[in-house]
Amino acid sequence: MNIGRGLSEVPSHLKGVQQKHKEILRVQTETLRVNTILIKEKVKIFQLVDRYVELTIISNVRDRTLVEHELLARGRDHEEWRKKDLRRELEKIRTDQLFQSSFSLRKSKSGSSAAVSGVPGIGKTTMVQKIVYDWATGKIYPDFQLVFSFKFQDLNTINCRMNLRNLILFFYPYFGNVLGEVWKNPEGLLFIFDGLDEFKYRIDFADNRRNTEPQLMCTNPECWCEVSDIVYSLIQHKLLPGCSVLVTSRPTALHLLKKAEISVWAEILGFVGDERKEYFNKFFEDQTVAAAVFKHVEENQILYTMCYNPSYCWILGLALGPFFTQRNMKHQQVPKTITQLYSYYIYNILKNHGREIESPHDVFLKLGEMAFTGVSEKKIVFRNGDLIQYNLQPSQFLSGFLMELLERDDSIQSVVYTFPHLTIQEFVAALAQFLTPDPKDFQKLLSEADSEEDGRFEIFLRFVAGLSSPQSARPLEEFLSPFLHQTTCRVIDWVKEKVKGQIGNTATEAGKRNLLNTFHYLFESQNKALAQSAVGSVETLAFSRLRLTPIDCAVLSHVLGLCDTIKHLDLHRCYIQCEGLRRLEHVLYKFQKLRLPSNNLGDSGVKLLSAVLRKPGCKIQELDLQDNNLTDSCTEDLASVISTNQSLTDLNLGVNPLGDSGVKLLSVGLRNLGCKIQRLGLGGNKLTDSCAEDLASVFNRSLTDLNLGNNNLGDSGVKRLSVALRGPDCKIQKLDLLGNKLTDSCAEDLASVFNRSLTDLNLADNKLGDSGVKRLSVALRGPDCKIQKLGLGGNKLTDSCAEDFASVFNRSLTDLNLGDNNLGDSGVKRLSVALRGPDCKIQKLDLADNKLTDSCAEDLASVFNRSLTDLNLGDNNLGDSGVKRLSVALRGPDCKIQKLDLGDNKLTDSCAEDLASVFNRSLTDLNLGDNNLGDSGVKRLSVALRGPDCKIQKLHLCYNRLTDSCVEDLASALRTNRSLTDLNLGVNSFTDQSVPALRRLILTCRTLNLIQLWDNRFSLNGENQLASLWGYRPGLSVTM
Repeated sequence: MNIGRGLSEVPSHLKGVQQKHKEILRVQTETLRVNTILIKEKVKIFQLVDRYVELTIISNVRDRTLVEHELLARGRDHEEWRKKDLRRELEKIRTDQLFQSSFSLRKSKSGSSAAVSGVPGIGKTTMVQKIVYDWATGKIYPDFQLVFSFKFQDLNTINCRMNLRNLILFFYPYFGNVLGEVWKNPEGLLFIFDGLDEFKYRIDFADNRRNTEPQLMCTNPECWCEVSDIVYSLIQHKLLPGCSVLVTSRPTALHLLKKAEISVWAEILGFVGDERKEYFNKFFEDQTVAAAVFKHVEENQILYTMCYNPSYCWILGLALGPFFTQRNMKHQQVPKTITQLYSYYIYNILKNHGREIESPHDVFLKLGEMAFTGVSEKKIVFRNGDLIQYNLQPSQFLSGFLMELLERDDSIQSVVYTFPHLTIQEFVAALAQFLTPDPKDFQKLLSEADSEEDGRFEIFLRFVAGLSSPQSARPLEEFLSPFLHQTTCRVIDWVKEKVKGQIGNTATEAGKRNLLNTFHYLFESQNKALAQSAVGSVETLAFSRLRLTPIDCAVLSHVLGLCDTIKHLDLHRCYIQCEGLRRLEHVLYKFQKLRLPSNNLGDSGVKLLSAVLRKPGCKIQELDLQDNNLTDSCTEDLASVISTNQSLTDLNLGVNPLGDSGVKLLSVGLRNLGCKIQRLGLGGNKLTDSCAEDLASVFNRSLTDLNLGNNNLGDSGVKRLSVALRGPDCKIQKLDLLGNKLTDSCAEDLASVFNRSLTDLNLADNKLGDSGVKRLSVALRGPDCKIQKLGLGGNKLTDSCAEDFASVFNRSLTDLNLGDNNLGDSGVKRLSVALRGPDCKIQKLDLADNKLTDSCAEDLASVFNRSLTDLNLGDNNLGDSGVKRLSVALRGPDCKIQKLDLGDNKLTDSCAEDLASVFNRSLTDLNLGDNNLGDSGVKRLSVALRGPDCKIQKLHLCYNRLTDSCVEDLASALRTNRSLTDLNLGVNSFTDQSVPALRRLILTCRTLNLIQLWDNRFSLNGENQLASLWGYRPGLSVTM
């Protein structure tokens, strides 16, 4: 529906009821009830317009299913989306735009439905209240003649069949007999349903029976059916087609709407930028207090990040306000962890209500037991029966602590109770564990809560860890008596064992997430001795490819700040951005090796890092900043730092658009006498020959390893570089010029530097051709040439240059890449003559994708008794006959081949016996992927895998048309195998039938560290059964 297109005027006989309806809605929505912790004013009433702070709503909905705790789920992305909003990359929607056609993903002539999602406490219900108020007062949606708003929580009380007429009259009885007229203009109607996640009946929009079975269809307002059918029919435009519908929900229930006729999807991000500050300004009447509280929140990384959520701001206001208004509290330490914050929130309640009851300890113990049951069962609404079950009676104390909501019943209104926020329920549940007089099953409770994978206990466990801290316990103990020491000790021991068990198990995303979550426990506990003993003597900490929020970074910073043993921090592709980096700033100087690729740090991130590198005690030796969207704007800061920093020797700036201007600025620092950089990565930096002189000017310094791959230096750039490479003070040993548009025109220049320090040269993916190689080979034969490793893959080489190569095999060369060329069988024949020479030192040879057939197999086989240990023959056409000839040589007593790649060589089961015959030799790594060995081929290989002398450690069998028929043979063979560590069975046709045998294989092959089973035909259940074995042994990985 495009609001603003103009609808007919309200019929005169409906104007009276419309005005009455608007007036009633205005009165119902014009005030906002805000709960306090004061006994005199447990609820304060404010004008909605005075208190309401506009929320940021975006025309986008992310993850529709969440594993983690809902509150954190959106917190993880919030800072990134906040920044995108500030750059105007996100499309914001105002509440009066929810039905505009420009935001619709699905066009419909029968009406429009919008879905707005948001985590608990983000303000969905308050947003609905504001929409209704603004319509009632004529501010928005003038083309909607009538708005009917319902809460799913209220709909839960209706336990009988109903029609739309009676449903409206139940909540809005004054419509009497005019509803017949209302139905005549459905385009003028807006129905709002708030809180889909709270609805006790499941609405399945994917159920096709609703469209065919009469009892499930509701097509007119007089039709009697279930309430869920009415809601379904309105959203799907089966009932009153043309009307508009707005549904709100938590993210966890969004999947229910996946198949619904939703035109507009939107998500409430909460407070963005200054909206946070505005909330506190409106929360406190005294603007001095508001400024002081906000300043404390802003300076605390954890609190500031989480107060994007209005509910958290409310808790912050209630808990922190007294510290800045009461004289006797100003000397106390203001809360800095979430547990401390909630502890003071409860403390203030006890201070104001504690005198009303004889034993606050007993009341909180019972209340906490009820809260814990709620957390366990995902229950947030409690009735009188629940309170009575836990020996609680509604009282003024409870009323001050719990919000009273009126829930409609068939005959009478019944009171229900809900904690002000889910996290408060979780805190009270955690608090009860420290009040329990006999915690004998506490360890079991912790283990069971920790094993739940849906995140329901994540925050509860953080609070448990936090309450072991004296800072969190002390204010509560004043009213609730001292916490049981035994419980505190058990929590500390549990956290310690958790960290120790997870610190070395970060090979998987789940392992990293579990360790990070345990670090949150360490942060909440604020226990320095615990953190140091738990982390122990670990030297490397890796969270690569795990998305970290600013909160996570703040927690990580706290833990790392307490531990001095960690030397290597790997945050590759953690999406931390500059905001996350700022949280880590104070600890980064401690590490010797710092990996930060693919984090979108930007130039501002480099500015921050530069300050770290200037610190006198900075220990950073290796810094990887690849792929971080860095430009020439940051190179001046870097140049300044590398001029003076005495520890940094390895700097990777690859895959950033630094450009020639950036390198010009950087070279100033590299030329400085104080620069210690030995290894520099500038691959993929959009460089041209214009910066070659600047690069050349630094070759007489400390630099020994330079990566210039994937740029556009061209022949002219290499000409300029070669002058410097010939200089007497040049120390460059390794040079990467891959993919730089080089031709044979620069070959002479390159050849001229082969008598210097250079030992490793990568010229792959250029266009040197045979003529270029001819010129290089002359220099390679020179007595002073030191080249050991040479990359010439993808250079359009043919058999014409083979003689030239052969002539250099008696020199220093040990590693030669000739892959992705066109040498052919004749070229290999010429090479093999030299490879057989007594002075040949080649150990590693790459001949992949060179159009080789079985005709060259004899020539290849003839060189297997020399120095060769690593041979890549992948992506050729050797076939079974070629492998048969190779296997004879592989069985030879002098064969030293350890690694052999035969992937994509048109192999079948006919060559399996020949391959199996070499498993007792030197071979440790064999790639047979992308062939057609089939089950029979693998059965034959399995026999060899059983052999006591089998040395195969890595075996790749992906893309080999394998089925369930061969798995038993593999499993049986590997039960006794003592060498295999890595098995790749990806992209085959295994089904759930194989799962028992594969599980047995994984469990019994004691040496196996990695098994790859991706892209097979397992069901989700089958995948889960296999994936559950990840980490069964230390270091075991199962990839699906």
